[in-house]
Amino acid sequence: MKEKTKKNAISFNELEWDTEFFGVNCAKAVLYRPLTSTTWNELKTKFKEFQFISIENRNSDPINAQMLGKDTSAFLADVNIQFKKTLGSKHEKAENIIIYEALERNEQVIEMADFQFSKFTEDIELDRRGGAKVYQQWLINSFEKPNKFYALSKDVNGEINGFLLHSYSDNACVIELIAVSQTSTKGGIGKDLFKTVEYAARQRGYNEIRVGTQVRNINAINFYHRLGCKQIGCHQVYHLWKV
Repeated sequence: MKEKTKKNAISFNELEWDTEFFGVNCAKAVLYRPLTSTTWNELKTKFKEFQFISIENRNSDPINAQMLGKDTSAFLADVNIQFKKTLGSKHEKAENIIIYEALERNEQVIEMADFQFSKFTEDIELDRRGGAKVYQQWLINSFEKPNKFYALSKDVNGEINGFLLHSYSDNACVIELIAVSQTSTKGGIGKDLFKTVEYAARQRGYNEIRVGTQVRNINAINFYHRLGCKQIGCHQVYHLWKV
């Protein structure tokens, strides 16, 4: 059951990984533009087949938001802010950062996946189904994958004090997760990680970096702005439960 063409008003996909992890039938709907009543009714019919649906309202369209509020019990779980940075011709690589492809499982990296803002923990139903472990599992699933890249920062003792997981898709370098050790948050590690990934992306022939974060994560938003990223999207994410 897949409708991926963005020419359509919606896409709708069953989420197999989420279904297995959370133990309920999960799906995701993306609303690309204001829906007609016909399309909206067709979508609601699809909702009946699942226990949990994540609904992304692109660009926070008010018409779609009103329909969701009036016709469903869906609640606003997140507002996703999307950034883009166009890369120039000159980029510097930090000497203490090394990029690995298909990195072997690393417990130091997994332990660093403690993110304050997460729709997987702020949604009570997801949280009680193991939402706090989603990002750790995300990392575990990314190890030893040839299309996944880790930029790792190490301190003077050789201990990992920061990582940046990224991949390449749709002609862009996509930052998936970035974290810095809580004991090393003021040493410019995040900036060095980002700049090194910029360099690597340019070396591979890519000229764009994309990254998203939550609207409540003010530190992350300011961080990306400081690095020259521009906001290109603000998407509401609703959760609809039928359990």
